[in-house]
Amino acid sequence: MTNDMMNVRSLVEKSADADLLREMIGLAAERLMELEVGSATGADFGVKNSMRLAQRNGYRDRDWETRAGTVELRIPKLRKGSYFPSFLEPRRMAEKALTAVIQEAYIQGISTRSVDDLVKAMGMSGISKSQVSRLCEEIDVKVKAFLDRPIEGEWRYVWVDATYLKVRRGGRIVSVAVIIAVGV
Repeated sequence: MTNDMMNVRSLVEKSADADLLREMIGLAAERLMELEVGSATGADFGVKNSMRLAQRNGYRDRDWETRAGTVELRIPKLRKGSYFPSFLEPRRMAEKALTAVIQEAYIQGISTRSVDDLVKAMGMSGISKSQVSRLCEEIDVKVKAFLDRPIEGEWRYVWVDATYLKVRRGGRIVSVAVIIAVGV
C-alpha cells in the first residue's frame, strides 16, 4: 500500500499538477510567514496596536527549492530586528511536511489537525485554531478551483485507468478508486 501511495504522489509531482503543488506550497508558506511575523511584531498586517513590538518594512524575494520545483517566496522584513522563517532553516523537514499536507488536500481534503501538525513540524508555535482553520479553508478553495477547472483542447487519444487503494476514513479502512486519465 505504501508503494501505491508513493507512486500516486510521484505521478502528481511529475505532471502538470506540479504547478498547483508549487503554488499551494508557496501560498501555505507565505500564510505561515505572515502568522509568524504577526506574533513576532505583536500585531497582524495592517492592524494598529499600541503594544506592537516592531514595524514591517516591505518584503525580500527568495527562491525555495522543493521537490515540486522552485517556489518564489516573499519574506517579510522588519524595521527593527530581523526575521527569517523558521521553516527555511537548514536540516528542517518542513518542506517534506508541507508537501505532504498539500498532497493530502489534493487527494482527500485537508484537516485542521494535519495543518496543526505541519505547523509544529515547521518549528512554529503560537498559531491559534482559528488561524489554522482559515489556512485550511484557503487551501481547500485553491484545490477545489483546480479540480473543477475545465480541461481544454482536443485530445486524439485518452487513456483512463483506475487503481484501488486502501485509505482510512472515519476510523475505518475503505477501498477508494484513484482514477488516472492521460490525454495525447
